[in-house]
Amino acid sequence: METGKILIVDDDQNICELLRLYAEKEGYTVALAHDGRKAVECFEQENPDIILLDIMLPELDGWQVCREIRKKSQCPIIMLTAKGETFDKVLGLELGADDYVVKPFETKEVLARIKAVLRRSGKQDPNEKKVVTFDKLSINLNNYELKVNGVQVDTPPKEMELIYHLASNPNRVFSRDQLLDEVWGFNYYGDSRTVDVHVKRLREKLEGVSDQWSLKTVWGVGYKFEVK
Repeated sequence: METGKILIVDDDQNICELLRLYAEKEGYTVALAHDGRKAVECFEQENPDIILLDIMLPELDGWQVCREIRKKSQCPIIMLTAKGETFDKVLGLELGADDYVVKPFETKEVLARIKAVLRRSGKQDPNEKKVVTFDKLSINLNNYELKVNGVQVDTPPKEMELIYHLASNPNRVFSRDQLLDEVWGFNYYGDSRTVDVHVKRLREKLEGVSDQWSLKTVWGVGYKFEVK
C-alpha cells in the first residue's frame, strides 16, 4: 500500500470523488478543494505530499495557485487540463509544475504519475548517499539541496534531479528523449522543450561558477555536464 497525502483541486466534484476513491484504495490520504482560494488554504492546513491541480478554477486559476504555493513550498504539483484548453506546458514548468495530465484521463495513469512524482520527489533510502561534488558545487539528492560556493540555492525538485543525473555521469552526452525517460521516469507525454526549460533555469544558477565544469549543450544531440 502507498502512503502519503494528496490534495486534489478541481471544481468538478465528480472528478474529485473518482480520484479520491482510487487514491484511498491505494492507501493515500486525500484532501479536496473545489476553488483556487480554498486550494491555497487547504495546502497550508493539510501540508500534502503532492497536489493534483486543475487549471480552470473559480476564485484563483491553477496558474495563480501554483505561483502562491511555489512562494512557500516545493511540494510536487501535477497540473490537470481539459483537452482543447490552452495549456502552455512551458509556462507550467516555469511556474514550477512537475508534470501535467490531460483530461479525459485514465485514473490508473494519474495514479502512476503520482507514484512516479512522489518517488522522484524524495522519499529515498536514508542510507543511500546521493551526493556529487565538484569545484564550488554540491548536489545532494538526499535532502534536495544544491549549494554553490557553499551557499544553498533554491532549486525545484525536477531541476535537482536533472542536474544530479547529468553530474553523476560527467562528460556523458544525453539526448533530450533520454533525459525525459531517465529523469522524468516514465513515458512523458510532453515535448523536448521540457528539458530545455529546466536546463535554462539551471544555467542561470550555475553559469560562470567554476572553470572546472559546465552545463553544455551538444548541438543536435542534447546536453552534458562537462568536467575538464
